[in-house]
Amino acid sequence: MINGKMKKPSPSIDEWLKEAKTDPAALQEGMFLVHNGVVRQTPKAKVRQGIDDGSMVKGIEFAYDAAKVDVAIAETYKMDGIFHVRVWLNEGQLELGDDIMYVLIGGDIRPHVIDALQFLVEKIKGECVMEIEQK
Repeated sequence: MINGKMKKPSPSIDEWLKEAKTDPAALQEGMFLVHNGVVRQTPKAKVRQGIDDGSMVKGIEFAYDAAKVDVAIAETYKMDGIFHVRVWLNEGQLELGDDIMYVLIGGDIRPHVIDALQFLVEKIKGECVMEIEQK
């Protein structure tokens, strides 16, 4: 367990979308995208770099820096056509199939929303989280 944290219950994406669509900014939005990252059995090195050491992931230890996540969200809101950003990150000991993160982006047109989702997920994964694969 990282800092004594236990994994959290996953949010309802249906509820997130209902809430987003009641915001006055929703009248400017033509698209919402959701990212749901989950714990997979295949090690990151194998998927990302093609390095296969024969191991399989059994779970991960996951933590994040909330202040850095807030900065990343603020940066995303500055992108063209983005009006809604919501992030949920799990924490603690996660098992195979557990949700790691949810990210919801709402914006005016598809290219803006896709770019913002790519930007924010990369920023979170690259700068805001710590994950240790357990094999």
